[in-house]
Amino acid sequence: MELRTLRYFVAVAEELHFGRAAARLHMSQPPLSRAIRNLEAEAGAALFDRSPAGVQLTAVGAVLLAEARSLLDQADRLRVKVAAAAGTATLTVGLLGDSADPDVARLAAAYRRRHPHVEVRIRETDLTDPTCGLHAGLVDVALTRGPFDETGLTVRELRADPVGALLRADDPLAGRTCLRLADLADRRWFRFPPGTDPHWQAYWNGGEPREGPVVRAVQECRQAVLWNGTVGMTLLDHRPPRGLTVVPLADMPPSRVVAAWNEGDTNPLIRSFAEAAAAAYRGSGDGQRSSGN
Repeated sequence: MELRTLRYFVAVAEELHFGRAAARLHMSQPPLSRAIRNLEAEAGAALFDRSPAGVQLTAVGAVLLAEARSLLDQADRLRVKVAAAAGTATLTVGLLGDSADPDVARLAAAYRRRHPHVEVRIRETDLTDPTCGLHAGLVDVALTRGPFDETGLTVRELRADPVGALLRADDPLAGRTCLRLADLADRRWFRFPPGTDPHWQAYWNGGEPREGPVVRAVQECRQAVLWNGTVGMTLLDHRPPRGLTVVPLADMPPSRVVAAWNEGDTNPLIRSFAEAAAAAYRGSGDGQRSSGN
């Protein structure tokens, strides 16, 4: 059984849908279906029960899934060990803005345990580049926040954090228990420089064009509110410094923490990073975290 075919099988087994698995693998559905049928012929048994609603693993498929995951993990570890022995095992990780998120520390510890001989290089960027240099080819993988232009990228959501309006403590709206974007329509907002990813800019400006001071970093956002009385958005669970407060925004979608990398990049260190990130964030058990702006 080829490793590539086993990766196809694992994708279908995890998605339980050929269409979603094909999208995840960045391939069309017919060759994926053919590969699974060939694998079933090689195994001598059906691996999936198929129905119009989707697919379910058979008993044979469940056994193969456990073994395939183990084999693929061993293959990735072998590639990493060989690279480490050759002195080429490095991974450049892009981080956005404020990297004080405790889940990042949990991920770093887990990744060190997985790959103690891999050199991890960190490139931290300001709020003007949510891909942390990924589109520019400066990093292998980004641990960041959406939304941004995902063209050519694979993006995996790790966590979603509710957001609120960042206000000065003496603002007339500071005492409200909840706000809507319409309550802030006539206010000046902090905004990002021209050329910033438009998806990112639109999200942090509540979907509307805004006027106000230009900022590039988390501290600049806070100071713009403190000194100028402007408003903006921040994570609801973030503890603002003295003189500022955060009020929940009822009509804003949460801010997504994501891992992102270039489509088609087969570097096993990236795949291992994504798996470790999903486990670290899923296992936090502490609700929302604060990072970014």
